[in-house]
Amino acid sequence: MDLSYFLDSDVRIEKIEWVRLPGERWREIGCNARKGWHGKVYINEVARVTIAGITGFGWSPVNQSQASHWIGTPIKDVFSANGRVNEPFRSMEYPLLDWLGKITNTPVYALITDNRSNKVQVPIYETTLYFDDLHLSNQQEAIKFMQNRAMEGWAIGHRSFKIKVGRGARHMPLLEGVNRDIAIINGIREAVGSSAHIMIDANNSYNLNITKQVLSETAHSKLTFIEEPFYEDPVLLEDLQEWMDLCGIDVLVADGEGLTAAPALVEWAMKGLIDVIQYDIRFYGFNKLLELEDRLKGTNVKQAPHNYGGPFGNYASAHIAPYMKKFTFIEWDEVNIPGVDTSAYQIDEGRVLVPNLPGFGLELDDRYFLKKIQSEGWTIRI
Repeated sequence: MDLSYFLDSDVRIEKIEWVRLPGERWREIGCNARKGWHGKVYINEVARVTIAGITGFGWSPVNQSQASHWIGTPIKDVFSANGRVNEPFRSMEYPLLDWLGKITNTPVYALITDNRSNKVQVPIYETTLYFDDLHLSNQQEAIKFMQNRAMEGWAIGHRSFKIKVGRGARHMPLLEGVNRDIAIINGIREAVGSSAHIMIDANNSYNLNITKQVLSETAHSKLTFIEEPFYEDPVLLEDLQEWMDLCGIDVLVADGEGLTAAPALVEWAMKGLIDVIQYDIRFYGFNKLLELEDRLKGTNVKQAPHNYGGPFGNYASAHIAPYMKKFTFIEWDEVNIPGVDTSAYQIDEGRVLVPNLPGFGLELDDRYFLKKIQSEGWTIRI
C-alpha cells in the first residue's frame, strides 16, 4: 500500500502506549574508563502506536504529555512525502517507522532505499569486552581471561570486536593500566586471528601521548579504529592524524558519541580530522542520521552509529546501513527482552542477516505487553 494514500487521507494517530520492558544481556558487562560495573540487566523504553488499526512499536522516550498532544494528529503531519518522520514527532520515530513498514508491507530499509533484496547482510562487532579482568593482578592471567571472553563472542558468530581501554584513567594506576590495555589488545588479536577486525574505545580517557604509545605498541595488531581517544580537540586530532601518517599507522579515528550536539564535529570530519562519525542511533536519531548521510555524500567520512545501551539500536542500525554509502559496523548489544521476538535476525560470520519482513521485523507478544502496560505503563487514546 502506497504512503501517498495515507498522506492524502484523514488517517490519524489513534492510540499510544508506553512501558519499560526489562531485559538481560547475554553476559555480565564490566567497567569502562569512566563507569563501574555495568552488569546484565537493561531496561528498555518501548512505545506502541496504533494508526488505521495497525500497530508499530520500538524504543521511544516519549512521555504522556507529548502523547496526549499527538493523539488525533493526521498522518500527513507526521510523515514527509518521502516517508521520513517530521522533526516534532521524532521522539517516537521508531514505532512510527515500524508502523509505516507494516502498513505498506515493507521492511524499513526498503522504505529509505531502492533495495528490495531479501539478502541484506550488515557487518557487526561484538561490543562487550569491558574491564572484566580487574580482579586479576597477574597480567598473563588477565590476558588469558579476556582472550576467553573474546572467544565466547566468536562462538556465537562474531568476527569483529571492540575492546574497552583506559584502565589507567580510574581503575588502575596510570602506567600499569596503559600497559595492560596494550597487552590485552595484542592478546585478543592473537586469540581471534589476523582476519578479524579489532577496534578500541578509550571513552576519552587517554591524552595524545598515551594514544600514540598505545597505537605504536599495538601497530602489529592492526586495529581498524580507535574511538574517543581523548576529549574532542581539533588541534590534538590534527596532530594525531599527522603522526599516524608519518609512522605509517593506518587506524581510523572514530568519535561523536559524546559530542552529538556540536556541528563542529562534522566539519572536523570533512577536514579529515575524524574518519568515522558515531552519533547515537537512538538519541541522535534515525532520521537525523539519514540527513547527516545526505550531507556526507561525496566525502570520505564513514558512519558507525553508537549503540551500546539499547538493543533496539541493533535492528535500527541494520535497516539504516543500506542507506549509508560508507557504513562500517553495527555496534551489536545483545539483550534478551521477554515479549520481543528478535529471532528473524541471524548472526553468521560477523554479519547479521536482516529479515525481509515488514517494519523492523520484530514481533511483540501482545498479551505480555498489555499486562506490563496495565501494571507499569500508560495508554493515551482518542
